[in-house]
Amino acid sequence: MTDDPTPSIIHHFSSIKDPRLDRQKKHKLQDIFFITLCAVICGADNWVAIEEFGKAKVDWFTELLGLQHGIPAHDTFGDVFAAIDNKQFSECFTSWVSDLANLTEGEVIAIDGKCLRRSIDRASKKSAIHMVSAWAQRNSLVLGQVKVDDKSNEISVV
Repeated sequence: MTDDPTPSIIHHFSSIKDPRLDRQKKHKLQDIFFITLCAVICGADNWVAIEEFGKAKVDWFTELLGLQHGIPAHDTFGDVFAAIDNKQFSECFTSWVSDLANLTEGEVIAIDGKCLRRSIDRASKKSAIHMVSAWAQRNSLVLGQVKVDDKSNEISVV
């Protein structure tokens, strides 16, 4: 692996172990990740929407990835993401986003704190949830989001 930043989704997610049996591997794991990330960035919020997005862009995905079996079914997306190591996926995603930020010179990173509406629970005496997020302005990308501890403040999270 190189230390130079790269925007390649496939490069960043190639270290994730494929949990599927060899006989069940109709689609490459990296292709599933790539299609999923593209779909989610474009607003897909469930497995069916990811499949529909893939089918709407099938020519582009086939040209780019060389898909032999077309777009995976929504069940395939769901099964793969249920089986992979979520912590490892999160680390790969953070690494990818970090490289995207490093590739954009002069990038402005906006830090914003928000209180989630209706998150206070008076019955169990829980305070409202406060979140801090980092936003890469030029890339239009959330770099990270962290919940503020109850006995802390936004500055300590930043």
